[in-house]
Amino acid sequence: MYKNYNNGYTLKDSFGRIINNLRISVTDRCNFRCRYCMPEKGMVWMKKDELLTYEEIKRLVKIFAELGIKKIRLTGGEPLMRKELHLLVNMISNIAGIVDLALTTNAYFLAEQAENLVKAGLHRINVSLDSLDPVKFSEMTRRNYFHKVWEGIEAVEALGISPIKINVVLIRGINDDEILKFAHLARKRAFVIRFIEFMPIGADDGWSMNKVVFTQEIIETMEHGLGMKLVPIEYRGSQPEDRFMFEDGVGDIGFISSVSDPFCNNCNRIRLTSDGKLRTCLFSLTETDFKKLIREGADDDTIKEVLVDAVWKKEPGHLINRTGFVRPNRTMSQIGG
Repeated sequence: MYKNYNNGYTLKDSFGRIINNLRISVTDRCNFRCRYCMPEKGMVWMKKDELLTYEEIKRLVKIFAELGIKKIRLTGGEPLMRKELHLLVNMISNIAGIVDLALTTNAYFLAEQAENLVKAGLHRINVSLDSLDPVKFSEMTRRNYFHKVWEGIEAVEALGISPIKINVVLIRGINDDEILKFAHLARKRAFVIRFIEFMPIGADDGWSMNKVVFTQEIIETMEHGLGMKLVPIEYRGSQPEDRFMFEDGVGDIGFISSVSDPFCNNCNRIRLTSDGKLRTCLFSLTETDFKKLIREGADDDTIKEVLVDAVWKKEPGHLINRTGFVRPNRTMSQIGG
């Protein structure tokens, strides 16, 4: 389940997968209402005392790092809605064993906070941006904030953070006509454009297979539209992303094919929700309550034992569009993007 490995520890599940990547949601709140994430109305937010404190998160990360967690990604909701997030970034960046600290954000608050985040030790940033057209962006997010997102992206770019990854969820009939626009953006700016297949995780998202734009279709559209082949430069191992570049060496494009070609067999990640529940898969139907353990006085060894047991039981994978698939009872914003 875990063993001494190169003077450290390695978390393993029952399928032999090494778990070293933890995604931490710091809040369920968000100022957007993206179609694939949450309904337009009716969200009930957690109360402040339901959320893990920064000190509790720091303690858990330290314990998890002692068992082999090396990479941390902060998510939400919208993580920059959590006050003074740079303080948490600083806490985590100083924990022994953590070698990569990243953030996924909608970038609305990024221009104001970018400098503090970078100074605190943030390594990488992913920005969710599903359209390059302000009107279509508003349709996707149900908010007229396109200009704020671009301000945030440019602020981070000016600070020299690299790579900046742009996450794009295509939904057929809404923004699937922008594939070439994003290809041109990747060729003009030093961004990694990542296409993430539309998954059934948001309440009232209207998901169906015919609304999913598969990776192969995106590749064919780009190659036909630009008259150049996409050449693979990195096939995923434990990471979800396959990376390509155009044959002339310009334009970094990534694909997360969660529906058409899931990466479950090599998954190396677990998730901690903002209220302290561990999920071993985005589509988990069970959770392990670490907030309860902490607040009831559990010592570090007890927490380690619970973590090791939970990871050992990690699911083999999700069952999207297959017999037995059940949607989680939480939306993406409640789980952590």
